[in-house]
Parts: sequence; C-alpha cells; structure tokens
Amino acid sequence: MLKIKQIRELKNVTQDEMVAKTGIPKRSYVDYENEKQDISLDRLRKIATALEVSVSELIGENKIQHNVLAEPVESYRKTKDAIYELQRVPLFNLEATMGLVPLVDGNGVDEEKVIDYISIPSMPACDGAIYASGDSMYPLLKSGDMIAYKRIAVERAQIFFGEMYVVAVKLDEYSTMKTIKFVHQSELGDEYVRLVSHNQHHSPKDVKLSQIAAIGLVRASIRLHN
Repeated sequence: MLKIKQIRELKNVTQDEMVAKTGIPKRSYVDYENEKQDISLDRLRKIATALEVSVSELIGENKIQHNVLAEPVESYRKTKDAIYELQRVPLFNLEATMGLVPLVDGNGVDEEKVIDYISIPSMPACDGAIYASGDSMYPLLKSGDMIAYKRIAVERAQIFFGEMYVVAVKLDEYSTMKTIKFVHQSELGDEYVRLVSHNQHHSPKDVKLSQIAAIGLVRASIRLHN
C-alpha cells in the first residue's frame, strides 16, 4: 500500500507543493495518493525525493508493524515545551557512533543509521529515538522499549537535574557507551554529574562533563504491544 498521503501530511506538505516539486500533473498526483492510478518507478522516485524519504518507505516496506504506545516521561520542571500534534522521529542504531544524532559529514542525518521512522502524537520536539537495553531503569523502562529524546548542549547550564537523559559517555577517542539515566548534581563538584539508575541494584556513577560526548533529554518511553 502506498504511503504517499500519510508521509506528505506528516511533513506538512501540501499537494500543490508536491506538484511544484515533482512536475507531476496534479490530477495524476492526486490519483497516486488515492491509489486510483498505477505509478511509474520514475515518478515514485520523484515523490520520494520531494518528501526526503526512500522509495521503500513510500510503498510501506521496512515500517514498524506494531501497535505503539508512547508515554510521556514525567518531568519535574515548571517550564513546559511546545507540543507538536504529530512528528516523525528517526529510530537510530547508535552502536558505532559518537553522538546521538548521526550526521553525514556533519550535515544531514546519516540514513544508514536509521532503523525506521516512528510517528509520535502530542509530544514536545524530539530529535531521535533508540532502543533501551539492560535493566538499570527497570521497571520504568524494559529492555526493548524505545525512548525518544531531544539533544541538548553538553553544558551544565542546559541540564535540568533530576530528569531522565540518554547519555553518550566517551570510552576512548573513537567510541562511546550510550546509557539512559537520571542526571543529578555530583558531590565531586561542578565538573562532574552523577548518573543514577532507577533500579536500586545499580550503583550511581559520577562522570566528568568532559567525558560526555552527547546528551539528550528523554521525552517519552515507547513500548511495543504485539
């Protein structure tokens, strides 16, 4: 089944804008969206390019086929972020990356690191999502849950202490360990932060801010129900 209409609406693009971008006559384009007319591979590629997605996404391949329940993560901040009615968030494989939003030459998302895209309604802005692993945040998070996050600057002034974050901690010059933890102030001084698990069987750990390659505020936990 073609996903042209769903993806176009997710990206807030009008039909007229698509016609202008692709050069496809409007009547034909509308028929393609409604699957009333067969579409050539050449035109399918033009539509995919205009929507900045792959052809496989347009034809419904490589998409998550589960019921997705997104739960906002409780926040203790008094300030509130803007809520987006619907947003399309990349689900990343970050095993071999330094940061939390893998880029190609520092510009544009590295599609090779994108496992899939997920649609999240009524949530603040998110930059990406990853799978949780281990049991350090159990029972808030289970291994296999997804968490959606907003990347922030690695600066003490940007951190809301007590909130849940995904943190990329440098192991060496070329690799990081990704972990999901509550971030608290450290008794060792302002150069450090304390990473705290929800599972009491995991001890807190103090790390230097300079050891953190990237950090993202967790916006939501996402559990798949088959």
